[in-house]
Amino acid sequence: MSIRNLFFLLSFIFCTACSTDIFSDYNGNIPEESKIEQIKVGQTRQEVYNILGAPSITTALSDDHWIYMSSTIRRVAFLNPHEIDRQILALTFKDDKVSKIERKTLADANNISINGDETKPAERKIGFFRKYFGGVGTYMPFGGKKEDEGL
Repeated sequence: MSIRNLFFLLSFIFCTACSTDIFSDYNGNIPEESKIEQIKVGQTRQEVYNILGAPSITTALSDDHWIYMSSTIRRVAFLNPHEIDRQILALTFKDDKVSKIERKTLADANNISINGDETKPAERKIGFFRKYFGGVGTYMPFGGKKEDEGL
């Protein structure tokens, strides 16, 4: 066997050896199915918290939506990661009681295409005096304190 063939053989073995490394990442805190079955419409927020615990996500503006979610991501060597499983439990509260229970999986996901268009910010019209004299008195070259302060 020549050195050239040996080099190609070792290169092939080296490249294929790392391709079988499979890593799975588990993220989130979806409760057990037996606990989810205990949740019924009309239960209070505290009762849900006692059964399921703290949610993964709540909405920023109100506490009326609780989301429990988990996902499994598979990584094979140097290839892009791929999500293989997603479970979502969404609870909606109205008047501090459960009004809606939704279950979603990875099959319910929507693919969102990215739009390359840009939204330009609104232009501000700056007047003559602000344009040329707006910064007068704001520049303090020696640390921002006047000599006569505190006297």
